[in-house]
Amino acid sequence: MSKVDFQDRLLSLGLARVSEAAALASAKLIGRGDEKAADQAAVNAMREQLNMLDIAGVVVIGEGERDEAPMLYIGEEVGSGEGPGVDIALDPLEGTTLTAKDMPNALTVIAMGPRGSMLHAPDVYMDKLAIGPGYATDVVTLDMSVKERVAALAKAKGCTAENITVCVLERPRHEQVIEDIRSTGAAIRLITDGDVAGVMHCAEAAITGIDMYMGEGGAPEGVLAASALKCMGGQMYGRLLFRNDDERGRAAKAGIIDLDRIYARDDMVTQDVIFAATGVTDGSIVSGIKREVGFMTTETILMRSKTGSVRRMIYRNPV
Repeated sequence: MSKVDFQDRLLSLGLARVSEAAALASAKLIGRGDEKAADQAAVNAMREQLNMLDIAGVVVIGEGERDEAPMLYIGEEVGSGEGPGVDIALDPLEGTTLTAKDMPNALTVIAMGPRGSMLHAPDVYMDKLAIGPGYATDVVTLDMSVKERVAALAKAKGCTAENITVCVLERPRHEQVIEDIRSTGAAIRLITDGDVAGVMHCAEAAITGIDMYMGEGGAPEGVLAASALKCMGGQMYGRLLFRNDDERGRAAKAGIIDLDRIYARDDMVTQDVIFAATGVTDGSIVSGIKREVGFMTTETILMRSKTGSVRRMIYRNPV
């Protein structure tokens, strides 16, 4: 492993180029109804750009196991092999369905930290809970009931439950959660896909109108969301969920011993991280790709946890 220090400032612009390239590659497939082709285009472009970076990178959150994913699989080595050893978490196209149907909030997402800094989350579900910055630690927890979480956040915010909005992934498994939230008087923003964006919304509640995220979604996306919140500020908790012995076996393979552990944000991402996300379709975090005659324009959010910096970058690319 490389002994070179993690140069987050120098690597951040390169990371933005990686997410931009993936977004531009998937642009031609927006609204075309082909999820797999859109995802593959983003994967190919992201891998090509990653291999241009002077890093000794290992994908710890990727497209699945090696036999399931031809590129950007968990454990794949990327980069030139020169430079710092880094962990990489990525979702080349977060919202493949959103892209195929031209629906809001499809993103290309990537995070990078020093080697060994990210939870090697197996491809299982995770029960997630997130709020934005400015609250006391543990004001809400996974051990609370849904109703207790809403009441506690309202009290901390100095408002009633009616002034709280919770983001939830619209799935049959969340019917009880939705019913419990609505019984408090709180509002719900239902999303069809893209729970990395869902969690990020909490960090900018004044802009997005979302105060809290909760529900079950992919564990790999949980690590990506924790990377974003580490940069933007906010609290997040996750507990891995296992449906069968195969999934428990995946956890063991990833080195996870305590299957009931609740991970806080800084347990999922233990050191400083850089994070980039580029809009594919229009969303409440970044704008989607805009086509003009001879050009395509992207918007990328680029963040560093070390400084708390959040950049919004417009890239006008000749085509």
